[in-house]
Amino acid sequence: VAHNAPPHYNRERFEEAHDFIIKAWTTPGPFRWEGKHYHYRYVNPWARPLQQPHPPIWIPSTVSVETVQWTARHRYPLVLLATKLEPTKEAFQLYHDTAAAEGYTSGTQNVAYLFKVHVDETEELAEQAGRKYLSGVSNPFLAGNEGAINPAIMNLPGHTSRSSRRLAATAFGPAGRFGTNRRPYEDQVGDYTIISGTPKTVLPKIRHVLEYLRPGSIFFWDGDGAMTHEDQMRSLRLMGEEVIPAVREMGKSLELFSPFEVDPGTGKPLTSEAGATSPVAEPANA
Repeated sequence: VAHNAPPHYNRERFEEAHDFIIKAWTTPGPFRWEGKHYHYRYVNPWARPLQQPHPPIWIPSTVSVETVQWTARHRYPLVLLATKLEPTKEAFQLYHDTAAAEGYTSGTQNVAYLFKVHVDETEELAEQAGRKYLSGVSNPFLAGNEGAINPAIMNLPGHTSRSSRRLAATAFGPAGRFGTNRRPYEDQVGDYTIISGTPKTVLPKIRHVLEYLRPGSIFFWDGDGAMTHEDQMRSLRLMGEEVIPAVREMGKSLELFSPFEVDPGTGKPLTSEAGATSPVAEPANA
């Protein structure tokens, strides 16, 4: 709508934009681009990436069936963003099934997950800070604090297919990510979409997520909503001192390998002699 482009062309525009960027990264100019949606008479990318054939590409998604399948066909890592565990697992399986149909075996290196994790010094502080995910400046991507969003605008006809809307309903609720439902804190804690506590109580929950989804990379979404600077700094300190080292060991024991630890040619884990490192979770502010 904002770009005066019919929403039912979103998928085509995205895929053509991807192809154009790849060409600009990998093909010496000048060249001409005449696509269905984009037209550039003169393209001369004189500052091409040093990394060959091009920098790594990771695709974030909120359980769009078409995006999951497209990502698998291109062998890009898929990152699901704060979705419930069951539809996330279903989307990961769809990726693996699509990969098999494309003639290759995907693994933990192909799937990643972002979820809300806050660590604090006491359970009381953790709950106080965790509830702040649902307050403060409204954020359409922050469950429980979406603000006043018209679902008719956010879900225009053509934006998503029926299969994607079905999966989104299980991932975010009957009205989807941008619907009118407001999930309370207790519900999000109950289904692991918010994990908040001391390191002692947080680590078993993180392990449950890792065992259930088996992602090769994870990202912690912290410091959002109405959290203060002090809330964030306490969590970051405990993340670095206790949580991330423990999660690294979990990754080793569960054999969860990131794309940086797997040979892209064979799909097998790199040996320590070849320079592989341990899986690690990084805190991420969204």
